[in-house]
Amino acid sequence: MCGRTACSLGAARLRRACAYRDRQGRRQQPEWLREGRYRPSYNKGPQSSGPVLLSRKHVQQDADSSERVLMDMRWGLVPSWFKEDDPSKMQFKTSNCRSDTMLSKSSYKAEEEEDSDEEWRGWRLLTMAGIFDCWEPPKGGEPLYTYTIITVDASEDVSFIHHRMPAILDGDEAIEKWLDFAEVPTREAMKLIRPAENIAFHPVSTFVNSVRNDTPECLVPIELGAPKEVKATASSKAMLGWLKSSQEGSPQKKEDTLPRWKSQFIHSPSPKKSSAGILRQWLGQEGGPPAKKQKA
Repeated sequence: MCGRTACSLGAARLRRACAYRDRQGRRQQPEWLREGRYRPSYNKGPQSSGPVLLSRKHVQQDADSSERVLMDMRWGLVPSWFKEDDPSKMQFKTSNCRSDTMLSKSSYKAEEEEDSDEEWRGWRLLTMAGIFDCWEPPKGGEPLYTYTIITVDASEDVSFIHHRMPAILDGDEAIEKWLDFAEVPTREAMKLIRPAENIAFHPVSTFVNSVRNDTPECLVPIELGAPKEVKATASSKAMLGWLKSSQEGSPQKKEDTLPRWKSQFIHSPSPKKSSAGILRQWLGQEGGPPAKKQKA
């Protein structure tokens, strides 16, 4: 059910936003691993990469488990035991993982970072609990780090949108317990995985449906049911120009030969129009077709 995330902060700002206190109470910032691979985005979908926060002990055995690192990983878990030579051959969708079945999976705890595109003005990161794994190609090659987002039953506030929601880690203490696997037993950490109530949300445009669209418009709040502004495109402008020139060079047709149009956007009675004039109206010079309702 969780199919889009966004993190538009640059690498340095994201690192500062993930600051924490280590076991000695010292203020720290997580070290970036493979920082050059991270790309901020307003519209991340499954199979794209995203920033993941995890314990340093996962990548450095002698490290303190309270220390944290940031790593860019691909969204959609490929387990270490997957035997095929191509991760795309996975037959299951693994971008989400149900909390009630995750204990049967042998992977590692992590959290995925998302922001609200509010230019970090007093807002904090939305930290979603997840698990990650490292898959190594059977014939050798670069290991692939992937993750999945844990989902829980939706809270009452958002249940009208979907019956599932991401497991959100609320506050520094919850994040610490989830990541510090060496000190906090898994059964204890699982108590953190529950529906969250204190989140703000708003509907966005269906513009976000395509991951090719990666601009701030993906996150802009919309008013449901508001009419959509009709914008003339280059092709429609060219067609309008052609129609105008063709109409000016053609004799007026008799009223009997004009088509009798009735629709939601051409009302009767209406001024007499040629077929070219009607098409011009459709293309937006004099108005446009009724806007479709936006989806949340």
